[in-house]
Amino acid sequence: MIFKRVGDSRPYPDHGLTTKGWAALPPRTVRLDELVTTKDTLQLVALLNEDSTFFGDLFAHVVEWNGELYLEDGLHRALRAALQQRNVLHARVHTLG
Repeated sequence: MIFKRVGDSRPYPDHGLTTKGWAALPPRTVRLDELVTTKDTLQLVALLNEDSTFFGDLFAHVVEWNGELYLEDGLHRALRAALQQRNVLHARVHTLG
């Protein structure tokens, strides 16, 4: 199993973080098997595109809420890490509550 669980929505309240707010959070490593996804589908082109991180944040965005780590943005990065047989992902983690 790559992820702890595959979800299809964001169960946590709106955090209101902007791109600048995410950028202020220091990246850290997160184990893939501790993540719950907030999307259950992926655009294959995003996974295969070598420039997929060129215009966005280099790190995935994870929201910690009620003891769970939710992968809000960066599903393609997480799957790419799994395909490269890595079990961790560098992510910016925002804790709610």
